[in-house]
Amino acid sequence: MRYAQGGGLTAERQQFRERIRREAGERFVCGEKTAVIAKDLRVSERSVERWRRAWREGGMRALASKGPPKAPKLSDAQFAVLEGELARSPAAHGWEDQRWTLLRIRAVIARKFRIACSPTGVWRLMHRHGWSWQCPARRALERDEHAVALWKKEVAAGGSDAAALGAFIVFEDEAGFSMTPPRARTWGRRGHTPVVRVRGRSRRRISIAALCCYRHGETPRLIYQPRFHMTFKGARKSSAWTDYRDLAVRAHIQLDAPIILIWDNLNTHRAADMRQYAEDHDWLTLVQLPSYSPDMNPVEGIWSLLRRGPLANTAFTDPDHLERTLRRSLSHIQHRPDLIDGCLVETDLRLHPPTSTSHRRDQ
Repeated sequence: MRYAQGGGLTAERQQFRERIRREAGERFVCGEKTAVIAKDLRVSERSVERWRRAWREGGMRALASKGPPKAPKLSDAQFAVLEGELARSPAAHGWEDQRWTLLRIRAVIARKFRIACSPTGVWRLMHRHGWSWQCPARRALERDEHAVALWKKEVAAGGSDAAALGAFIVFEDEAGFSMTPPRARTWGRRGHTPVVRVRGRSRRRISIAALCCYRHGETPRLIYQPRFHMTFKGARKSSAWTDYRDLAVRAHIQLDAPIILIWDNLNTHRAADMRQYAEDHDWLTLVQLPSYSPDMNPVEGIWSLLRRGPLANTAFTDPDHLERTLRRSLSHIQHRPDLIDGCLVETDLRLHPPTSTSHRRDQ
């Protein structure tokens, strides 16, 4: 049976339902039994009993179909009030978690506007006004939104100064990847969870320190440096300040311009030796991100692309397989400047208008 776009019934389906009810009403007049009517019309006995009660109370007119359920009638002003209530979070309305469901939105509509509606009607209402079912992003409770807003303004002003000096604005971050791949959704038979075979005892990890480099009027660049975790006792598990210094020097040589390096508040980033090195070299300026603000770093978008793309559900055979996959995936991103620009757009930082020219990246 065909359905209209948006979930409504087609005219053919509506006419079919009208004919079935009318035929059932004619059989009620003849006194036929419920089981016989249900078998002949190929419907449930419960439906026939419901139709019979309606026929007894209102005759044939009561059997007329009322059509598909409609979305609740909320004006634009009322929906603006509803959006304000939803912005207050579910906790303000008596629910402990921070999740809006159709049943909870229906309860808010009934409480605020005295309008009863079905969950399907609520879905249609929200969808019509541009809402959708999404996975929320996380924000730390300790985050200072006012400080983040001020930092954005300072970075925007610094972007103009960097353009005047011909400097690159460079964001840095580091992430670790192991032989256990990130999980991603895949198709499987309903009721049978798909299984991905991975190595359970491998502790080999690879850390990637990456730089997203932006300058007004030029194609953005991605520069990265892998670090392999040694398995022997006492080996360092993370990068030292000298590793970050060498990465900054490498970026300065490749970009052939001063750089403004923006990174988080990791203790290695704030090491005294690192600060002293920046003070001794005019081409390097260090800027700290606000606390609890990983979403302000476009390199986080690079990690998201990796984990949602070629690394997902991949059964790595050995560390070399993991390394090859990482290098191939990062090389693909290097040759896609639109992806690097998209990571900057996601941070909502206004450094300069994004570019979309495609050129080959430096490895």
